[in-house]
Amino acid sequence: MDIDLSQIPFWGLPQAERMAAFRRLRELDRPVFVKENPVPFIGAGEGYYALVRHADVVEASRNAEVFSSEPCSNSIPDMPRWLAVYFGSMINMDDPRHARLRRIVSRAFTPRILAKMEDDLAVAATEIVDQAVEAGPGDFVEQIAARLPVRVICDMMGIPAKFHDMVLRRTNVILGNADPEYTGVRPDFSRWNVAKGLGKLLHAGHSLNRLAAALGDERRKRPTGDLVSLLVNGDERLTPQELGSFFILLVVAGSETTRNAIAYGLKLFTDHPEQREHLMADFDGRITKACDEIVRYSTPVIQFRRTVTRDHGIYRKGDKVLLFYNSANRDEAVFTDPDVFDITRDPNPHVGFGGPGPHYCLGAHLARREMTVMFRELFTRLPGIRAVGEPDFLLSNFINGVKHLTYAY
Repeated sequence: MDIDLSQIPFWGLPQAERMAAFRRLRELDRPVFVKENPVPFIGAGEGYYALVRHADVVEASRNAEVFSSEPCSNSIPDMPRWLAVYFGSMINMDDPRHARLRRIVSRAFTPRILAKMEDDLAVAATEIVDQAVEAGPGDFVEQIAARLPVRVICDMMGIPAKFHDMVLRRTNVILGNADPEYTGVRPDFSRWNVAKGLGKLLHAGHSLNRLAAALGDERRKRPTGDLVSLLVNGDERLTPQELGSFFILLVVAGSETTRNAIAYGLKLFTDHPEQREHLMADFDGRITKACDEIVRYSTPVIQFRRTVTRDHGIYRKGDKVLLFYNSANRDEAVFTDPDVFDITRDPNPHVGFGGPGPHYCLGAHLARREMTVMFRELFTRLPGIRAVGEPDFLLSNFINGVKHLTYAY
C-alpha cells in the first residue's frame, strides 16, 4: 500500500485525502506496519503499527499493562533525556508513577475549582470578544480562538498577563516544530534543519520550564491559594522538574486542543448553517453534544504512541503502536455517516480526548466549558459571525491544528 504515515508530505495533503487514506487502512484485516524515519540527533526504531480502528484504539487505551506509555507516548522515536527533561510529563508514565502525578495535578480539575472558574471564563470570553470587535474582523485564531485557552491555563497557574503572549508563542513552536511558519526551518530531515528545529524546541521548553520554576519558588515561600500553591505545598507535592513538565503539558494540551476545537467549530458551523440554527434553538440543551461532535469531527490530537510490554496477538514485546484518534473517530463500524457533522449524534463514543483508561484527558470537562462559553458569547453578540475561505492548517503528524482562519460578521 502506498500510504506512508511517516512522511511529512502526507500530513500536508488536503484533509479529505488524508481521511480517505485512513479509510483504506481501516479496510485492511490487520494494522499496517509503518517504517520510521531516522531523525538526526535522536535516531529511530524499526517502525510502528498504525491502529486506525476504533476498537483497536479503545483496547490499547484501556489495557495499559500491555500497551505502555513508557518510555514515551508523545514522540515516535524514543525521547532522549535532554528533551525528556522538558517534555517527559506524566503522559509518558505508567502506574504507579502516573497515578501519583495524576492524583496531585487532579487538584486543578475538581468540581469546586471548575465551578469557581465559571465566572472567570465568562469575563474572559467577554473581554476577548470586546477586543475583537474593536479591532474588526481578521484572523479568528489569533484574535479569539487562541486567546481564551491560554488565558485560562495561565490564570489557573497564576502566570501574570504580561507572559501570556510569550506562552502562546512557545506553545506554537513546541507543537508546530515541523511547520516553517513557527520554526523558520524547512520540514525535511537534513541534519541542519533538524538541528535548528530542535534548538527552537529546546528554547521553548526551557523558557516555559523556567517560568514555572520561578513561580513555584515564589509559591513555596508565599502560598496564595492558586494552583501552583496547591501543587508545590502539602504532603504530596511536585518537584521543580515535575512542575515544569506539568506546566508544559497543561499549556500545550490545555490550550492547543481547545483553540483548535473552537476554530474548527466556527468553520463547521459556517459550512453547516442548519447545525448552527439547530444549536441556537436550544443552546443550553444542545451545546454539550455539539462540543463533542466538534471534537470528534476535527480530532485536534491526531495520535499518541504506546509500547507493547509483552507478546500480545500480532504484537511482540517492544513493538510500538500509534493510536490514530482521527481515524478511530471516523470508523464506519461505530459511527453512522462518520464524515457528516451532526450535533445531534447520540451516542458519540469519540476518542477525541483520548481513549478510555488511565490517560483519559483530565481537562475534558474544562475544554467543553471553554467551548461553551466562547460559542455562547460569539453567537449571541455576533450572530453574523462566519469563517471566510479555508483554514491555514498546521503541518504536523501530531496536532490537527488551525494556524489561521479569516472571519467576518
